[in-house]
Amino acid sequence: MTLNVLFLCTGNSARSIMAEALLNRLGAGKFKALSAGSMPKGEVNPHALHLLASLNYDTSVFRSKAWEEFAAPGGPELNFVFTVCDNAAGEVCPIWPGQPMTAHWGIPDPAAVEGTDAEIAVAFAEAYRQLKNRIEAFVNLPLSSLGGVALQRHIDDIGAADSLQGA
Repeated sequence: MTLNVLFLCTGNSARSIMAEALLNRLGAGKFKALSAGSMPKGEVNPHALHLLASLNYDTSVFRSKAWEEFAAPGGPELNFVFTVCDNAAGEVCPIWPGQPMTAHWGIPDPAAVEGTDAEIAVAFAEAYRQLKNRIEAFVNLPLSSLGGVALQRHIDDIGAADSLQGA
């Protein structure tokens, strides 16, 4: 059974898109990743697209979209919903189909970084690295042997793990 995972961020232009890409690659066959935003920018950040293309992702599949797309009747039943930006974590979310487990995995916004192209590229690479560490930890959880409370604790711990920041 494939588990549906929705990554949320306010603009759905960088972090949530990178998380979607990562989970679809690292959890292929086990997970189906989706992403959305509460106030989508309407386009994917070009720096995120450049980074993903450089890592051999098919960037033609990514688009910035509103979270209502997944909360509407007929939307996919969600198993997990993860916020990856602090703004989205504080917003009132829709009622998701499937009563998914939720957790906050805040990552600093690389799109907010100002500077040279090299400095911006470093910020995107760091956000990608942090997301990759968290998603690798998630895909390696023994989901079938964890009960609801234990699984919730694990996904919360992944988002709170300071050790992942410097890994």
